[in-house]
Amino acid sequence: METVHRPLSTVYRPPSIVVRFITFVRMLDIRRFTLPLLVIWLIAACTDGGDKPIKMGASLRPTVSQLDPAFEAMLKEYNRFFEDSMILTMTPGAAVVVVKDGEVVFIKGYGVREEGSQLAIDENTVFRIGSLSKGFASVLAAKLEDENKLRWYDKVQQYVPEFNLVDPAQAERMEVKNIVTQTTGLPYHAFSNLIEQGFSNDYILSQFALARLAGKEGEYFSYQNAAYSLIEPVIEQAAGGKSFSELLASELFEPLQMHNASATYDAIVNSPNHASPHRFRGVGWAPDSITHRYYNYVAAGGVNASISDMAEWLKAMLGHKPEVVPPSVLRDVFTPHITSGRERPVLRGFIDRDSAYYGKGWRILHHWGDTMVYHAGFVNNYLSEIAFIPSDDIGICVLFNAPSQMGGQCISTFFRRWRTVRELMKQPPQS
Repeated sequence: METVHRPLSTVYRPPSIVVRFITFVRMLDIRRFTLPLLVIWLIAACTDGGDKPIKMGASLRPTVSQLDPAFEAMLKEYNRFFEDSMILTMTPGAAVVVVKDGEVVFIKGYGVREEGSQLAIDENTVFRIGSLSKGFASVLAAKLEDENKLRWYDKVQQYVPEFNLVDPAQAERMEVKNIVTQTTGLPYHAFSNLIEQGFSNDYILSQFALARLAGKEGEYFSYQNAAYSLIEPVIEQAAGGKSFSELLASELFEPLQMHNASATYDAIVNSPNHASPHRFRGVGWAPDSITHRYYNYVAAGGVNASISDMAEWLKAMLGHKPEVVPPSVLRDVFTPHITSGRERPVLRGFIDRDSAYYGKGWRILHHWGDTMVYHAGFVNNYLSEIAFIPSDDIGICVLFNAPSQMGGQCISTFFRRWRTVRELMKQPPQS
């Protein structure tokens, strides 16, 4: 008897207009969006070809083994969800990639590079990725540790002698691992405001000795940007003197074929295919300027990349580039080090505070029996998110050129649907 796949109709039923309306109203912040936006959404939802109100970039479907019909239907439904969300939030531009079993199964640009232009975002459009940069820094450091060029228990002052704290003894005890695990003991976001104001690295380093400590090193989680970038001089010295940006390129970007990735202001502004940041101005999004902020703190938030670059990064993080990022490095950086429960919720409504941890440059989230690796980024009015479940060999990355309300929603929505589809895929085909 011939074996057939489950009929698509038993897996994918596009939600009704009413259901879609209720779903997106629940996402809505009524303080930011008004009745006219709801009218626009309803018009778009009631017309054929829901992708017409916004410009869509090219979609790439590489040659892969045939997708399970349930999974393929989920990707189609997710695409429609994303299009609807772009309309509702009036988000100017975004890009999405999904990687499964080492293959890109979905990649697409949405909207435009700059509000008012006709230039569509595609898979090679460059964005700033903000704190997703921290994952690159931790992986680079872990590679050096794996090669015995540094040790996590090395003292920070061995590499940065001028580093000090209000408690000199704590500064002397501070180890390299405390930097990337966000356990320095400094108060939350210490001196991030000075980075935003353009103060020099040397000046900000001098201010660490004046900050009141929030806890003991290694025992107290407190998210940092300025302190996190102390990993840069550590890496530079351990690697023999090359600059941090040069090491990113030679050790990660180039071997992973991340052709659009970079870590400088000049690289993104001179790219002929870059997305402009946007800020919300009363009734809509307006283009903003790319700033120099955080390009002197690359490890904290200075990497630029396209969604095709992030596809290669996802493959590496899921273990499909062992010649560049060995399995031992992945195990190292993804091992939970400390709970981040005191911090504001991550993926609110999806992950409990008590289920959130920080590894080395990555958030480790436990939910419904799964371990998810996650990070979000925000810099210069660009928003980014990456999340993957190593045991399922699946991941997603989303890049926005505005601080859209879609942040957080698009990740939790994807994995809620994935868990349903995963169960369907385990069922034997109907005969």
